[in-house]
Amino acid sequence: MSVITTNDQLVALCERLEKSEYITVDTEFLRTKTYYSKLCLIQVANDEEYHAIDPLAPGINLDPFYGLMTNEKILKVFHASRQDIEIFVNEKGIVPKPLFDSQVAAMVCGYGDSIGYEKLVLNIAGATLDKSTRITDWSRRPLTQRQIDYALGDVTHLRTIYKNLNKQLIKSDRSHWLTEEMAELTNPDTFIIQPENAWKRLKIRSGNRLFNAIARALAQWRESEAQNRNIPRNRVMRDEVLLEISAVRPEHSNALGSIRGLSQGFGQSKSGQNVLSAVRQVLDLPSTSLPEIIRKRPPSQNTDPVMELLKVLLKLTCQNENVAPKLIASVDDLEKLAENDDADIAALSGWRYDLFGKQALAVKHGKLAFTMKRGEVTLIPLDKSEDD
Repeated sequence: MSVITTNDQLVALCERLEKSEYITVDTEFLRTKTYYSKLCLIQVANDEEYHAIDPLAPGINLDPFYGLMTNEKILKVFHASRQDIEIFVNEKGIVPKPLFDSQVAAMVCGYGDSIGYEKLVLNIAGATLDKSTRITDWSRRPLTQRQIDYALGDVTHLRTIYKNLNKQLIKSDRSHWLTEEMAELTNPDTFIIQPENAWKRLKIRSGNRLFNAIARALAQWRESEAQNRNIPRNRVMRDEVLLEISAVRPEHSNALGSIRGLSQGFGQSKSGQNVLSAVRQVLDLPSTSLPEIIRKRPPSQNTDPVMELLKVLLKLTCQNENVAPKLIASVDDLEKLAENDDADIAALSGWRYDLFGKQALAVKHGKLAFTMKRGEVTLIPLDKSEDD
């Protein structure tokens, strides 16, 4: 084990690792004061060795590591990989391929919804993690040996977890399930926030089209500002202030300055003028150009009982098949399915359809029923060949 701090060390390490069938990977980062995560440490391991790479070491070039991440001959194993991959996308524009996420694999294997790494280490590797350095400033140097040991535990135990879960997937013939799930994680668009879509993060409850249009414009401005300045979006403007501006619709500096939550003089600042400009542009739009408000239709009278049946079916399916419910369908998915046989939900395609969706439609249309047998809920097919 070593901490890689020079280019020669990194090149030599990556040359050894590129001969591996798989490598385990994790990162440590900071994101308290920035929009983008600051990469502070990279941990990698294969069957023979494990190391930490210091991306903050003076003069170090991470290109050999990124080359390893895009080498499709090597499987990259992460746990809860979204934040790690987001860093690589923002730093270098790459997504590790092929990918194995142990959190998703554990859900496929029945370990529950979004199980944490610590529990997997205990349940599969039979080890416990030292929690004392979990909350730490990974950007400070030098790192202590305890910090390094803690960080390396995120890739050393992951080797055991990967091998165990992979065997379970092969034995249960579910490897293709994981492959389907990894498709989303290997799409770079999953990790890039487009400013024009930033409004979707807001909790907008108003049905007023003008209010919504201003909120969308301000959310787009805020997201661009946060990205350009590399600061958290709420340091640019808090959600509640943004929504207040959308309601008040200020057209001059004094009106903007009277809004609670804005600093004194904000209306005269460059940011304040940009906010006023965004509001004016929306106010100048014809009403036909304002965003349509798509209201969620109230459920029909039949939806509630169908929903309850689908919930029972989902629970029964997950118990019988030993798979996490969250991986198959959410409550919102079940509601959509109760309303529409052709709902745009994951449960009606791929392995989810074979496992649950097909039966859900059968239950919905009276072709499959529940019964109690020896104290347990079971399914029985119904003959629907004749009209009821």
